[in-house]
Amino acid sequence: MNFLAHIYLSQDRDLVQIGNFAADSIKGKKYKSLPVEMQKGILLHRKIDSFTDSHPIVFKSAHRFFEKYGHYNTVLMDVIYDHFLAKNWKSYSNIPLSDYVNSFYELLQTHFEILPKNVQRFYPYMVEQNWLLSYASVNGIEGILAQMNHRIKHRVPLHESIVELEEFYEELEHEFSLFFTELIAYSKKELSLIDQLYDKAPN
Repeated sequence: MNFLAHIYLSQDRDLVQIGNFAADSIKGKKYKSLPVEMQKGILLHRKIDSFTDSHPIVFKSAHRFFEKYGHYNTVLMDVIYDHFLAKNWKSYSNIPLSDYVNSFYELLQTHFEILPKNVQRFYPYMVEQNWLLSYASVNGIEGILAQMNHRIKHRVPLHESIVELEEFYEELEHEFSLFFTELIAYSKKELSLIDQLYDKAPN
């Protein structure tokens, strides 16, 4: 899953959201110097990634992209599944997506000083280009994938995966819906377990 899903799965807890969002920038045990709620978000992010990477529905979706894109197929699924979350947002939240993402941008600005340095660097571009809202359209994710091409030095033409997305659109959307229902329940359970772990930890 990509940014939008990780934010959504954080149970509307501010610093958990920030930790879940920024977790890829915080390696190993470096998270332990951060605020406790942010630590919980990072641990939740890692649980979500492990669950997603090993799930048969995600494997089925990603396999459609393997022949052309190799192991980048899992990168594509992160973005494509976020697209389906954004597209079907009303099924998961009563808050309009535009309001939700704007509130999150404001949350990042409020806690800017505790964000990892690379998140601080890309934050202005994220807001200016409204990355989170752009997931809702195929054109939007095509633009995101084109930007990702630059980061991977054009090893694979990720933006061309829009062809496969449109070919298998209904199947992928159905698979996302089945998987995300499971992921919501899993994330709630894991965050509760993480809370219990911290409650038991010595001060």
